[in-house]
Amino acid sequence: MTTLHDAPPVAGRRPGPEPGGRGRRGRGIVRGAAAYAALTVVTALVLVPFGWMVSSSLKRDNEVLTIPIQWIPDELRWSNFVDIWERIPLLTYLGNSAFLAVAITLLQVLSGSFAAYGFSKVRFPGRDGLFVAYIATIAVPWQAYMVPQYIMMQRAELTNTYWSIILLQAFGAFGVFLMRQYYMSIPDDLCEAARIDGLSEYGIYWRIMLPLSKPALASLALLTFVNTWNDYMGPFIYLTSNELWTVQLGLRSFVGQYEAEYAMIMAGAVLSVLPIVVIFLLGQRYFIRGIATSGLKG
Repeated sequence: MTTLHDAPPVAGRRPGPEPGGRGRRGRGIVRGAAAYAALTVVTALVLVPFGWMVSSSLKRDNEVLTIPIQWIPDELRWSNFVDIWERIPLLTYLGNSAFLAVAITLLQVLSGSFAAYGFSKVRFPGRDGLFVAYIATIAVPWQAYMVPQYIMMQRAELTNTYWSIILLQAFGAFGVFLMRQYYMSIPDDLCEAARIDGLSEYGIYWRIMLPLSKPALASLALLTFVNTWNDYMGPFIYLTSNELWTVQLGLRSFVGQYEAEYAMIMAGAVLSVLPIVVIFLLGQRYFIRGIATSGLKG
């Protein structure tokens, strides 16, 4: 008589776990934990300067440079964030930086995406060669053409105005490159179908390409905003009036006048960084998606 143990296996039954399956899973868990631990350490190292800056902004001047570092002060001096507004017109500086950053970001996104559409979806003689020549300008250091640019702005009587900075930074090869890489991942058949339906090139760009490229647009906008906000040399060269200064110039002037007030300097630095932190936190999802998908096709 056939017992239960002697019965043949039921057809379709899944085989049991392989002998080395648990070992491989264990090694995978260990590698994942090690990777997360390494990322945690790297993140902590990156955040150490920012943490020290925030901690120093809440201390007295004689407590900022103490060794070892006291990360949590005995007395939190929130008054540093109030006093700095009385020392310099910080609100004016922040407003000037915000105006330049927003204006240049909008123009960069518009011009970069429009030029990228032409380089990726419009066929014309010499397109690829012109694109390579344009992108090659990224390799030219800014110091090589800094003086000619200043002479041009001076002869146009645009120095000591925002127009000099806006016109020079509103167009950039990097933005064109980033947007073109993203547009190359969008099938050409989509544009061809729109042309057959009678949509113009401007209509395809506005109604099809822009809505599909929100992650890349967000990435370009975030990078441009941060770069413009942190720019020091451009405003330093072209802006001489105090009422036109950006927050970077204002803080540098404050350091020159009150170089021993370290806590106040750190408070100003924290206030200048906060807008960038907020904007990055709001747009980090689109930024990561845009950077990841912009390199799908070259």
